[in-house]
Amino acid sequence: MARRDYGKIVYAIWATLVIAILASVVLGRWSMVFVALGTLLVSISPEVITRRMHIALPWPFFTGIVVFIFASLFLGEALDFYNRYWWWDVVLHTTSAIGFGMMGFVFVFALFEGDRYAAPPWALGLFGMCIAITLGVLWEIFEYFMDQTFGLNMQKSGLPDTMWDLIVDTIGSAVGGFSGSAFLKGREKGGLGGLVMEFIRLNRRYFKKFRRQK
Repeated sequence: MARRDYGKIVYAIWATLVIAILASVVLGRWSMVFVALGTLLVSISPEVITRRMHIALPWPFFTGIVVFIFASLFLGEALDFYNRYWWWDVVLHTTSAIGFGMMGFVFVFALFEGDRYAAPPWALGLFGMCIAITLGVLWEIFEYFMDQTFGLNMQKSGLPDTMWDLIVDTIGSAVGGFSGSAFLKGREKGGLGGLVMEFIRLNRRYFKKFRRQK
């Protein structure tokens, strides 16, 4: 992905984090410095990882990842949006799970080199869903680790919060994963299916059989 493809939203988030870091250093708010700097580094990491793996992300994918990281780590923790707005955690987990479900689908689809006949569409969607749920579980482990190590409160009410997170993760993962199935069946050409098609277009070398069968 070329740098110009990041978009104004991503640049605005990065600028906000840099300003927060500088202001917090001046004010001596070191916990804010830690959270803002950590958020900035984590939000940049997808670009570093995808470049090393020679994968191009559609700008909505990348923007969504950065927005989720910013909303979760900085707004959620540093500015306490989780406690201010009861729906904040639910929205973040649901939307991120949809994205992870789609990413899980395209990952599995790439393993078959885009061969739409290698497995039934519902199976590919299910695999994508399972990958997304796994990522959701890993995130809950990360929240537990941060709470125990740095004294944060990412888990909020503990077990109830974790269970509701996993429930909405499962729902969102199903939507994202099976949107890939609908795409293969030709039932979804725009929306989520359009994002799947854009990812395939940008990474054609991983979907050689799909190009021949299209």
